[in-house]
Amino acid sequence: MKFITFGRTATVRTALLAGTAALALPAAAQAQDAATEADDVDVEAPATSNVIVVTATKREQTLQETPVAVSVTSAETIERAQIRDVADLATVVPSLRVSQNQSSFATSYSIRGFGTDGNNIGLEPSVAMFVDGVYRSRAVSQISDLPDIQRVEVLRGPQSTLFGKNASAGVISIVTKEPEFDFGGMVEASYGNFDAIVAKGYVTGPVSDSLAFSFGAGINKRDGFLTNGVNGQDINDRDRWFTRGQMLFDNGGPLRVRVIADYDRIEERCCGVVNVAPSAELGAIQLLGGQVNDFRNNPDGDVVFTDVDPLNEVENYGISGQIDYEFGALTLTSITAYRNTSLMADQDVDFTSLPAVTGANIGDADIDTFTQELRIASDFDGPLNFLIGGYYFDERVDTSDDIVYGPGFRPFADLLLQGATGGTQNVNTLEATLSALTGQNFIGQFWQPGQGFFNNVVQDNEAYSFFGNVDFEFTDRLVLTLGANYTKDKKQIVTNSVSTDVFSNIDLIAAGQTAIFAQLVGAGVPTPQAQAIAAFNSTLDPRRAPFVANPLNVGGNPFIPLQQFQFLPPLQNCPNAVEDCSTNDDDWSWNVRLAYEISPTLNVYASWATGYKAPSFNLSRDSRPLPADFAALQAAGLDVVNLRPGTRFANSENSEVYEVGIKGNWDRAAANLTFFQQSIEDFQANTFTGTSFILSNAGKQETFGVEFDGQFYASDELTLSVAMTYLDAKYDSFVASPVGDLSGEPVAGVPELSAVFGAQYDKEVNSNGDRIILRGDFSYASPVQVVDGLTNFIVVDPATGARDFGPARAAAAAFKREVNSLNASLTYAFDMGLELTVWGRNLLDDRFLTTVFPAVAQGQAISGYPNQPRTYGVAARFRF
Repeated sequence: MKFITFGRTATVRTALLAGTAALALPAAAQAQDAATEADDVDVEAPATSNVIVVTATKREQTLQETPVAVSVTSAETIERAQIRDVADLATVVPSLRVSQNQSSFATSYSIRGFGTDGNNIGLEPSVAMFVDGVYRSRAVSQISDLPDIQRVEVLRGPQSTLFGKNASAGVISIVTKEPEFDFGGMVEASYGNFDAIVAKGYVTGPVSDSLAFSFGAGINKRDGFLTNGVNGQDINDRDRWFTRGQMLFDNGGPLRVRVIADYDRIEERCCGVVNVAPSAELGAIQLLGGQVNDFRNNPDGDVVFTDVDPLNEVENYGISGQIDYEFGALTLTSITAYRNTSLMADQDVDFTSLPAVTGANIGDADIDTFTQELRIASDFDGPLNFLIGGYYFDERVDTSDDIVYGPGFRPFADLLLQGATGGTQNVNTLEATLSALTGQNFIGQFWQPGQGFFNNVVQDNEAYSFFGNVDFEFTDRLVLTLGANYTKDKKQIVTNSVSTDVFSNIDLIAAGQTAIFAQLVGAGVPTPQAQAIAAFNSTLDPRRAPFVANPLNVGGNPFIPLQQFQFLPPLQNCPNAVEDCSTNDDDWSWNVRLAYEISPTLNVYASWATGYKAPSFNLSRDSRPLPADFAALQAAGLDVVNLRPGTRFANSENSEVYEVGIKGNWDRAAANLTFFQQSIEDFQANTFTGTSFILSNAGKQETFGVEFDGQFYASDELTLSVAMTYLDAKYDSFVASPVGDLSGEPVAGVPELSAVFGAQYDKEVNSNGDRIILRGDFSYASPVQVVDGLTNFIVVDPATGARDFGPARAAAAAFKREVNSLNASLTYAFDMGLELTVWGRNLLDDRFLTTVFPAVAQGQAISGYPNQPRTYGVAARFRF
């Protein structure tokens, strides 16, 4: 690979009064390709219709008529393009980006450049994920394969009016096939490079005249495309399996019931890290016997060195029931769901083979979620129709994580300490000095194996919302839509965190002042403290001034520079006397849309909408009191040692979009063009600094964009398609970012131009009805800087403490990502239902770094995550 350096309540509430719920979890933007409708892909004849029916506004309309920016990926496209999971979907939807960095849990989605970092379990996504109308509160709860997908819909822009509190940037909706009353099914098996094996099946049929079932299951296994040079284990492998069952009651009467149960499990080693810019600390690691993937000597990047394999174990299961009842022109819908997600992750924190630090930002977590939706929709012949309802959400998150020193960290810290003091100071002399000053015995205590930080946080989240949507037809051609959503969201966290890192629990400021005082009173008197200070000063780097005779002059305290070695200071647990560690927030979301039918083949619309994302708590080991709370804790003498202010939680996000679109659908072509101006205020940003994550609210992020997608049916056999997105994304205001004031700067990671060019040739080759299907798509994203800055390059003035962020931004500017990905497949489809396929993804073997970050405790070293290489294989599918 050649990289380019550029309160959950005590009991689940099973009964809910009408109107208590409204995150408008609709049956998730029900878009449907008439060529594939609710059936399997037609293997007898190529599709000749380009009509797509959607219900993105919860009413059946053609895509042309729907005044919402929606991308629909059909089951046929998913099969032909060998799309295995949501991450692969980004290769056919240019407005969507999916990243998976630190672990499987850290999967995150962004639409139009707006999305949430997945590394903190306290952060709910800004892009909401739904499966058959049921909300998945974390991205990791839906990253596995499904055998019976009917379509995947991406709703672009704020969707909070219909989809609730965490759809401020958009929605991804997966719609699966309903059970059928005709017996049928599908089995599929695929084999590819890296010993990739995918096998899945689906069967459906009647139980009685009014009851139908379906059942599906599958596995997805693959060797890793990276190798751990320490133990030979594959890294970035695949090991997933799932099962899913449905029952449908439909006797043709007013009552219809659908019940779905599913289970999936992931056990993988993810994700491998390469070192793209080693620093001077590399010599210390190598001196101690450690190895690092030095990108300069290993440009193919296929070997990493880590003493701890990045293990991920994820388990998802749930059950949902949807009841629809029609009475006259009104339909009552209820969707009740319970879901559980549990995960365990372990990884190497320093990303080297030196046994220095192990642990994970997410060690163990368990997420229990109960949701209830109730809505009623009208279908009157007159000019007015409405939809009203409510939604209830109840979730408990119980998460634990730890970071533990290994046997290699003390000697590593010793070398770092010698470097910081000009080679004259070491761990032993530091322990002796601080023992003499404090009267405690620190000999042999600093950075010992087993010391670390142990964190547990429980979060209860209860929310409810009410919504309403009204359509008014002024004429047969002109329709006004008005929508509103009121959401109330409450969160409460309880933390139980302990730091056993001895050195991080020492107050170096107090120790230094004690030393200064001892030096003053001990002049001419050989007190133990004075002798220790004299010995310490004699070993200091001559360039560094000794202790000054001023106990109030913290700047003259030579222990202050050693605070950088207090890697795991204690956390202020909460609730406490100052912080109640709860939020109680509410907000209104609105939308106004005006749609006009110019002709039977051409529609235009204009819309304004707002979105809302609830406040989020920082559930990581970096959760710290806000500055005002920090000052209050200090004033009351309640703050723990070495506490500093930070971000305990982030305020709510509020998004807004102005959008104008034109949609056309003709016999041989279809096209959609959208112009939009979209912004998010107080965007919840999560930035890694090399030793911690900083949660912050960006003042305002704004994007102007143009989206185009179209299809041209050149003949009955040949279909051409193109989808393009132009984005001009910038920070209107982000004064307090971790890398300085970013106001007016472009947003890192958001390419200016993304495009997908596709073609499919579907030709009948004999009188039996057999067909050859050739499909290809090329995905392009223009070069973009992958991160805003690298915090380990910030320069701090030792005299004033002023920080220069210029070097941090300059260092990040060298790392850019450009995407040039080609996917293709060739299928021979027999009329009797058998299909044989040869396929390939990323056929050009386009390699790049998805992101970069400061290497942990390695000075100005930089690490990064590589993308997936070329994959290819063969597949057989049989429909019956």
